[in-house]
Amino acid sequence: MAGHKKIMRRIGLASFLLSVPYLFSFPAEGLSAAEPLTLQQAVSRALEDNHGLAAFRNSLAAQKEDIGIARSHYRPKISLEERFLRTNNPTFVFMAKLNQARFTAEDFAIDSLNDPAAENDFQTSLSLFQPILALQASVGIDMSETAYAAKKEEYYRRQESVALQVAQNYLMAQMAAEFVGVAQKGVEDAAEHLRIARVSYENGLGLYADTLRAATALTEAEQRLVSAEKNLRVARRSLGMLLGVEHPVQTGTDKLDLPLYDHAYYRNKVEERRDIQSMQFHFANAENSLRLSRAASAPTLGVGSSFQLNDSDVPFGNESDSWQVFAQLRWELFDGAKSKHEKQKASYRIAETRENLARLVNGAAFQVYESYLGVEEAQKNAELAHSALATAEEGQRLVRLRFENSLSPLVDLLDAQVSLDQARTNVLARQKEQQLATLRLCFESGVILEELGVEAQPAEDITDK
Repeated sequence: MAGHKKIMRRIGLASFLLSVPYLFSFPAEGLSAAEPLTLQQAVSRALEDNHGLAAFRNSLAAQKEDIGIARSHYRPKISLEERFLRTNNPTFVFMAKLNQARFTAEDFAIDSLNDPAAENDFQTSLSLFQPILALQASVGIDMSETAYAAKKEEYYRRQESVALQVAQNYLMAQMAAEFVGVAQKGVEDAAEHLRIARVSYENGLGLYADTLRAATALTEAEQRLVSAEKNLRVARRSLGMLLGVEHPVQTGTDKLDLPLYDHAYYRNKVEERRDIQSMQFHFANAENSLRLSRAASAPTLGVGSSFQLNDSDVPFGNESDSWQVFAQLRWELFDGAKSKHEKQKASYRIAETRENLARLVNGAAFQVYESYLGVEEAQKNAELAHSALATAEEGQRLVRLRFENSLSPLVDLLDAQVSLDQARTNVLARQKEQQLATLRLCFESGVILEELGVEAQPAEDITDK
């Protein structure tokens, strides 16, 4: 009788679980508080709020400042300087008095010239220098602009990477929710098996051991449901992390149905990939580095002027003032073979970058090829999974009828149920694998944002704020 009461309690618990929304879905955590996001909305929000992209935006903005730094080398330099000097050095005393307009005939005395008294000199100077010819500065501007262009392409590729991660996590969250449905269906089936076993036992057509096995199967189904619910919560929280929030994000019921074009379409898109465009800019800068090393041996030319105040008593005083203008030509004729080695180094860098570019293009083409085959494989596996599910459903139905008519033991029904649960799970997994494979193909060919209907965050709007 004690065993009989336990079985009745198991039946009662199963009925309770089937009569109300399953309590392990944990709606109180806030998952249902927020509006569900479509996949497109989730990707768009991630492109705005993802912490990794936000960090890269700052890196991109910092890279842009290098352009201004490079341009500054061609702009005039203005400086204000105040210097104080106290000395009894004959030359400096002579010069200080002369600059202060305090020089007299007595200062020509031999004793005054050879052994002057200490003097103070406050010297204020305002200077201007304007480069006119500086090939290194000109090449430096080109290199900084090219480096920024490369960084922009990296930023766009980073957005595509985040879009892929968000889409993958979104699909995983959807699949986790569907797995919960499969697990709930498994609980329903297990509860029904327990009911049938109990009826058979009460009518003298079944064994008490069958009710125990059915009760164990129900417990195992409930455990799978608990795990499925946990996985759903983790998947939603993981999606929220990519969107830059600290709470779970609800997914919508929209289905990802990306078209599949022929392989040539994706292969032709490879060279337009953002990371390849970035590498092409890096190759251009490698060539610029050779120009920079050659410019080091070119002469530089600049003009300048200076206005000077001198006073013996106070800073910024004006006992006397003077000015000067000048031109400066500098040509380094020999630098210890430094420029020669810099040119050789630049040539090696060009060859290195050229090979890296070729490797990247070839690798991208292979990734597209592999991903395309992955999509075809996933499509075939999805079709086979649906076929296996239909077979498992029919097999479970027939075994259950035989068990109800005492023609098959409970173990056959439990085995059929295990096969059905696996087939249901496999169908969901294969469907998601097909979607994920198509996403991967779009990412490898550089068209993921276009296919998802999401616009990239423009680098110009970010860095010009």
